[in-house]
Amino acid sequence: MGATKTDLFTKEQNEMAAMAKALAHPARIAILQYLVKKNVCFTGTLVEELGLAQATTSQHLKELKNAGIIQGNIEGTSVCYCIDAKIWKQYKALFNSFFGDIEIKEQNCC
Repeated sequence: MGATKTDLFTKEQNEMAAMAKALAHPARIAILQYLVKKNVCFTGTLVEELGLAQATTSQHLKELKNAGIIQGNIEGTSVCYCIDAKIWKQYKALFNSFFGDIEIKEQNCC
C-alpha cells in the first residue's frame, strides 16, 4: 500500500480526517459521551461503563488522547480523563462548517 499524500490536502481536510478517524469506533464515541455527561475530570474505571477489557479501553483512550480530544493527567496511581474543551470546540466548528457548507438537493440518483 502506498504512502498517504496528506500534503495534497488542506490543513482543515487533514484535521477533519484525523478527528473522524479518532471517532471511528463506537467505543470511542461511548467514552466521549460518558466524559461529556460527567463533565468533570473522571478518575474512575471506564471498563465497567463500556463492558470492554482494560487493555481495550486503554487503547481507545490512547487514540482519543493522541487526537487531542481528551486529556489524561496522572494523579497518584490513577489517571484523570476529561474532554479538552479547546480542541472539542475546534473540531465542533470544523464539522459544523463542513456540514453547513454542503447542501444536498434531493435528486434521482442511482
